[in-house]
Amino acid sequence: MNNQKDPFLVNRLKSIKYAFKGAYLLVTTENSIKVQFSIGVLLTILGFYYDISATEWMIQTLCIALILAIEGMNTAIEEIADFIHPEFHPKIGLIKDLAAGAVFLFAVAAAIVGCIIYYPKIF
Repeated sequence: MNNQKDPFLVNRLKSIKYAFKGAYLLVTTENSIKVQFSIGVLLTILGFYYDISATEWMIQTLCIALILAIEGMNTAIEEIADFIHPEFHPKIGLIKDLAAGAVFLFAVAAAIVGCIIYYPKIF
């Protein structure tokens, strides 16, 4: 058995590979991520169409990335909860509801940001 650790760069490359794999799985298998990703693509197209400012691009990009990241964390929490306790349990339900609530809170904030950016341009 080889106890020697891989070099630092090899470990980083493996980490990036696993991160890409996880992102790909999220975008291709999770319906909530597919919806959020589609909204992000639509907003990106709108950003080009309405020629939003650099600051608006930064804020929009952060909102899109954060909603996808939080949705991904919610999915991971749900998967862990289902793995640990596949049957219904009130505490598992509470944990899953709290994670979904975090996504909802940020989604509302992101929608408000979207309205602030696009309302003046559309109307």
